[in-house]
Amino acid sequence: MDRTTNGATMPCGGKGKVVLVMGATATGKSKLAVDLALRFGGEVVNSDKIQVHDGLGVVTNKVTAAESRGVPHHLIGGVSPDAEYTAADFCRDATRAVKSVHARGRVLVIAGGSNRYVEALLDGEPAFRRRYKCCFLWVDADLPVLDRYIRDRVDGMLEQGLVDEVRGFFKPDADYSRGIRRAIGVPEMDTYFRLEAMGKLDGDDELRARLLSDAADEIKANTCRLARRQLRKIRRLHGTPGWSIRRLDATEVLMLKTREATDPETERAAWEEDVAGPAARAVATFLDGNGNTREGHRDDDNKAGLVAAVAKEVAMTPGAECCGLQLEKAVGAPGRVFRLGREAAAVV
Repeated sequence: MDRTTNGATMPCGGKGKVVLVMGATATGKSKLAVDLALRFGGEVVNSDKIQVHDGLGVVTNKVTAAESRGVPHHLIGGVSPDAEYTAADFCRDATRAVKSVHARGRVLVIAGGSNRYVEALLDGEPAFRRRYKCCFLWVDADLPVLDRYIRDRVDGMLEQGLVDEVRGFFKPDADYSRGIRRAIGVPEMDTYFRLEAMGKLDGDDELRARLLSDAADEIKANTCRLARRQLRKIRRLHGTPGWSIRRLDATEVLMLKTREATDPETERAAWEEDVAGPAARAVATFLDGNGNTREGHRDDDNKAGLVAAVAKEVAMTPGAECCGLQLEKAVGAPGRVFRLGREAAAVV
């Protein structure tokens, strides 16, 4: 017998399903999460331990309203900039968010760079694995290309107002090991703001430019090091039982983004071919092709075409790391956004 929740039909006693988008910083995890949520009638739960804090949208690269394209996001903001947010806090709040999203018949996409938090949720909370089946997607790119893109992205952050944004969080006695001030881009600016506050940069444009350049170089180097740590973690999980992770290669996409003369249409085509398309087929297989396999209001013919594409890919790729398990039907419905309160999460 089936049960119906807010228009979603689920097999009684069956497990819910969760899509997890992993990857190093700057590889396109947030974009893919939004793409999948739009295609399958889903919502996104953030798993980045820095983005749960209020503030520093540019530095922490939080999804903007335009980038979210109407997809509800949970666990972004809501925690005080100075508060500690532990893996246990994440497990508590993410579990509530997942339960809320599934109760409304939506497809759940977890995305973010804090792989330790995701591991704590899946392997440290036995109830989670008992309740949910998981599809793991890994957005990856060749390191030299990723490094180049990271450097370009930091330059873009500076153009978007990184300096002014971080200035608002500067304190001479700041603890850079707590809260949002741990974010790369904050401690690296300390010397610049310290000398600025002392008036030592007044009238010395050359010193100001040099210090800013040094800080930018440090931000770039530390971000590249972070990407390597994240990759080591994903590769370790990749070989762990229960973590069948499908790799998606975003190298070509990032190469196109770092060219002097960019072509948005070519970038979109590469993203669809190398990342979004394969990811959507994997998720369709995971949902067995009959879940929320729709972009907006996709018609039945398009659904059938997607299922056929999935079958063809599986047939032509022996041993491929697909995420396909068994069918659960879910019809998306607009829902409430799950956010964090001061002390504990709540559905609002």
